[in-house]
Amino acid sequence: MKLGLNIGYSGAQMADVLPLVTLAERIGIDSVWVAEAYGSDAVTVLAYLAGRTERIELGSAILQMPARTPANTAMTAMTLDALSGGRLILGLGVSGPQVVEGWHGVAYGKPLGRTREYVEIVRRVVAREQPLTFEGDHYRIPYDGPDATGLGKPLKSIMHPVRTEIPIYLAAIGPRNVALAAEIADGWLPIFYAPEHEGAFAEHLRSGYDAGGRQPGACDVAVTVMVAAGGDVEQCRDRLRPQLALYIGGMGSRGKNFYNDLAVRYGYGQQAAAIQDAYLDGRRGDAIAAVPDELIDEVALVGPIERIVDRVGAWKASHVDTLILGTEQPEVLGALRDVIA
Repeated sequence: MKLGLNIGYSGAQMADVLPLVTLAERIGIDSVWVAEAYGSDAVTVLAYLAGRTERIELGSAILQMPARTPANTAMTAMTLDALSGGRLILGLGVSGPQVVEGWHGVAYGKPLGRTREYVEIVRRVVAREQPLTFEGDHYRIPYDGPDATGLGKPLKSIMHPVRTEIPIYLAAIGPRNVALAAEIADGWLPIFYAPEHEGAFAEHLRSGYDAGGRQPGACDVAVTVMVAAGGDVEQCRDRLRPQLALYIGGMGSRGKNFYNDLAVRYGYGQQAAAIQDAYLDGRRGDAIAAVPDELIDEVALVGPIERIVDRVGAWKASHVDTLILGTEQPEVLGALRDVIA
């Protein structure tokens, strides 16, 4: 199993985060991952890290597809890959309706079909085998809509990429999205993954592999796990409760919240409903308090280092290929590097 480091939305705090990234590279952590939502972007941070590191792989977890055309994402990926000497892992995701429509100002639409076409276009641009043309339900290149000038023509990137294939990972937790990742992606980026509940994804992974004519395991399962190390287990859990409450309770509406649905599939239906009701009613303290200890222990690593090291055994025995640590604690990196190695 490989180890990664997730530095999250760190664009404005790079002076604080860079020493951790430098340590990760020095001790042999395989990859560092950068996120974006509706604040700092991931591309700028990845470009900065490309110039400050030499070996560690650089992953986006994730770039939001609605924020960029597929051709623009391909340009960005090729540039980052060149700047880093072929170290980019391109993690992509749709995000949710609130961000897609409320921040980027574009229609949420049909994310499955759009994702399939998006990935194909990115791969064609990077492969640079011929001028880009595409005729799909969501993208038509050259554009030929009713307001087109008619002057568009197929183009081939004037940049020769370092690699003609850049690995593409897809963020997914919904059943059909998970199946799509297994069908077409090089890697899968699930959130709030729990080794004890791998069965919740098994059917969807299997159907995706079958649809793509691929062998099980062809898709790298790259999981970010939140880590809170300290002597008091309950205090460590409390450090993570707000984020779980935010996602399960506030990242979506009552009728459409992928993270709430995941908690239900894990067997926490009653608790998930209570968290969501409290959060959407403005009672965030109650929502945070309603996050069960058992769920935190299943999806995160909490407590003394010895307890965390012991718990990693469940992850090593799981189907996870890359364990990405969401932590700001240097001691966690060293301890788990030793265990995984």
